[in-house]
Amino acid sequence: MTCGSRPGAAGGVAAGRYARTVNVLVVGGAGYIGGSLVDALAAEEHDVRVFDVLLYEDHYLKEVDFVHGNVLDRPALSPHLEWADAVVWLAAMVGDGACALDADLTRAINVESVRWLADTFDGRIVFMSTCSVYGAQDGLLTEDSALNPLSLYAETKAEAEEALRERDAIIFRLGTIYGVSDTYSRIRMDLVLNLLTVKAMLHGRISVFGGDQYRPLLHVRDVAHAVVPTLFSEHRGVFNLESENVTIRNLAERIAAFYPDVELSFTDLPFQDLRNYRVSSAKARDAFGFSPQLTVEDGIRQIALVVADGRVRDTSAPRYSNIDFLRPLLVPERSPLGREIIVPHRFRTRPHASGSRIGAHAT
Repeated sequence: MTCGSRPGAAGGVAAGRYARTVNVLVVGGAGYIGGSLVDALAAEEHDVRVFDVLLYEDHYLKEVDFVHGNVLDRPALSPHLEWADAVVWLAAMVGDGACALDADLTRAINVESVRWLADTFDGRIVFMSTCSVYGAQDGLLTEDSALNPLSLYAETKAEAEEALRERDAIIFRLGTIYGVSDTYSRIRMDLVLNLLTVKAMLHGRISVFGGDQYRPLLHVRDVAHAVVPTLFSEHRGVFNLESENVTIRNLAERIAAFYPDVELSFTDLPFQDLRNYRVSSAKARDAFGFSPQLTVEDGIRQIALVVADGRVRDTSAPRYSNIDFLRPLLVPERSPLGREIIVPHRFRTRPHASGSRIGAHAT
């Protein structure tokens, strides 16, 4: 059985508004990307509902409809798909290291839940993938370039894309995100621009392994500039999103330019992250006028401001890093007696009566 329905073919778009109230379900909407995206959708006067497990958060304070829930709890999610005209799917285990902690759970969330969505929901789907699916390749990569996923995270995103191929879905392959999202959502300090800016400010030193590897960068708030205009457009398929392709060396030098006393060091020692790729967003620019509004320098200033003002009490706290936060939850330590030390947390996986595992999604 499928659920959800799309507004009339005419699209109903007039001066940025729709012919009737549009119900938009943002699954995983309490996370880093969801923060500013939910604000942008609400500003368009959509009826927005967020479904999220609040893995990294203790509360959700936005003035939008909110449901605390787990994407692997299908009966809990199904009624909200019935309500929705469109689903923006942000729920995922994110990051190479975080995904490697529990491969089964990662596949359950990143692949099986998306396959279930494709089978269950027949309305509009907006899905967030990653440019990491390209792996290590030379040249400027387009949506037609071969995929070369080098991690479980990238593999699962590529599989999820395939699951949505025949649906009314638009898929965004995001560059490496950076910057401050909104007032409420946590800042991720495990992303390269944010991390190097903090190191420059707090430690006066940036150490780079290699440095010639490329990354496509994208400000977290610019994701909304792709989602909002395409929510009920006729555009389908895959679109790369980036604002600039930079080498890690160039990024470190641009951060250091804000702090003349920062010591920069580069080493030729190989880094375990083998990704190296540049992507083109020309397809998105030509199709729907995608035009990023924020720059690398804007992101540096934002992170620097919240750190300098003491708005983030401890930038090294585990909650700001996906892998550091998830490791004790998914890989229990063992006591000297040989028993697992169980960390009490709602995310903890446990056996289900059917033999499957119940977990929660990470946003």
